[in-house]
Amino acid sequence: MKKITLMSVMLLLLSMNYSCKKGFLDQVPDDRLTLTQTFANHNTALEFLANVYSNIPDEASQRFAGGNNIGQWTGGSDEAEYDWGFVTSQNINNGTYDASSSITSGFWTTFYQGIRNAGIFMDNIDKVPDLTPQLKAQYKAEARALRGLFYFYLMRIYGPVVLLGDKTIAPDASFNDVQLARSPYDDCVSYVTAELDLAAKDLPAVPANTNNYGRFSKGFALAIKSELLVYAASPLYNGNTDYSSLKNLDGKNLINQQYDANKWKLASDACKAFIAEFSPNVYDLYRENDASGKFNAYLSCRDVMLVDWNKEIIYANIGAGVTNRQYETTPYHQGAADEDRGSGGLGATQGMVDAFFMANGRTITDPASGYQTSGFSNFQAPYDDASRSTYNQWVNREPRFYVDITYNGSEWLNTNSGDVITELFNTGNSGRNTGGNDYCPTGYVVRKNEPIGDWRQGGRSWVMMRLAEVYLNYAEALNESTPGDPDVLKYINLIRNRAGIPEYGSTGLPAPAGQDAMRLAIRQERQVELAFENNRFFDVRRWKIGEQTEAGPTYGLNISADLPDFYKVVAFENRVFTKKSYFYPIPQNDINSDKQLVQNTGW
Repeated sequence: MKKITLMSVMLLLLSMNYSCKKGFLDQVPDDRLTLTQTFANHNTALEFLANVYSNIPDEASQRFAGGNNIGQWTGGSDEAEYDWGFVTSQNINNGTYDASSSITSGFWTTFYQGIRNAGIFMDNIDKVPDLTPQLKAQYKAEARALRGLFYFYLMRIYGPVVLLGDKTIAPDASFNDVQLARSPYDDCVSYVTAELDLAAKDLPAVPANTNNYGRFSKGFALAIKSELLVYAASPLYNGNTDYSSLKNLDGKNLINQQYDANKWKLASDACKAFIAEFSPNVYDLYRENDASGKFNAYLSCRDVMLVDWNKEIIYANIGAGVTNRQYETTPYHQGAADEDRGSGGLGATQGMVDAFFMANGRTITDPASGYQTSGFSNFQAPYDDASRSTYNQWVNREPRFYVDITYNGSEWLNTNSGDVITELFNTGNSGRNTGGNDYCPTGYVVRKNEPIGDWRQGGRSWVMMRLAEVYLNYAEALNESTPGDPDVLKYINLIRNRAGIPEYGSTGLPAPAGQDAMRLAIRQERQVELAFENNRFFDVRRWKIGEQTEAGPTYGLNISADLPDFYKVVAFENRVFTKKSYFYPIPQNDINSDKQLVQNTGW
């Protein structure tokens, strides 16, 4: 049988007709004859599976969020801000959306399309005559895992969802005949974790070869399972009385009202089981040496996102539009070569910049950190070949700061056409006055995920999950279930060691004392390590701190001024976040059509 790669199949969009029903039952083949034809041979069957895979969101293209499952997660969190008014994260930040808004309802519709099509695939793959039983089992497991993933994504966004189960709704069923209630969140968790466990049994531990990159693996399925359990144990979902009125028509609560400490134990056990099975033999933290053979924390933290399918990557999107993000993270650079000229339109907030540690591993608020709020020093950044006059707030920060942030006066990464120094003040080469519609809205351009060459060069995947995330999940869950367990500190320190900063408990840096202090340390480490990786948006929600982190004035530098006033911290936006903002609203069209559906609280 001819070998078909997932990438080649995904380039072939299904040419079959699709129905135009409303709501989450859209986009299924419109008759059984079409299904018969589709599953008559392995080529068209795998095209169908690739269509299911296409529902995995392209999170590199969040400038165009709201379509194709692309989220508002980076610009819609306290990490960042987009320059352009059309970007839908602006609506999230300003609170200008509701149950009728397409920017929030599209996820409900398209993820359910993927869920239903995954079920159709599972029902029909055994009919394909020219596939071995082993491949049929693997492909069915991939579809099952994809279905579980899409449910997980829906649950992050909307909370309790409708579980369709294994009974696939027939393609010719009348939409009005389908009346389904939401399942309690805990029931959703039980169903999805069981599905991921079942799928994992027939999935390879990792992609067998490069032709299979982008396919679901056992590792990814079990990593998602462990993360879902961390979510389920978190305050938003675990005994949250703010949702005491969120009930189905039969009076059943959709969010449990009693805190259950054992949920943290289930989460920590799942994370520990993943680590025991896969780390370090299958997955390991990425570490890179410099030209002299010495470990280099800066290169390690930078290239873990850039070296395709390195050992830390659990899953990556092989079809992501990486040049969309690279255009946003390359400053305007007036007068520079085209390969150095982007927009700089994705800016990091002052709060995100302040979250990075100092080189001595301390937060900038620690009196022993050495942080200076004013003045300038000659400082050589880890990517630079020379010392430059640098604002003291950006001197002697940890390596991840220099990986993630482009600041005023820093050397640009690409030196193929000569050195370019980024100027972000008003009339600088990348400033507001200079760039017109393309400028950094905060005075700090997001740099993470930016390659060191021509920004227009794509051809790489987009990291969606890596081992560091599992380590941090484990530390968080274990601190809640078994505070004081030595593994909590161990797995935070593994992250810090790779980041090139002192470990907690080392000479001169005491370990956080007590569960509360450790919880804060874990959250701080997570904010920095996973910055701009689509976690923060959901973390502040599941921790129930969104009303503190996402509401009110949001700060950056004074981009409308030249030096020295540029360095003044000013509010660029007053963001809106209320209790109802923890979940998106269920689409109004579905509420109107399905009389069993109840709306999220506050909407």
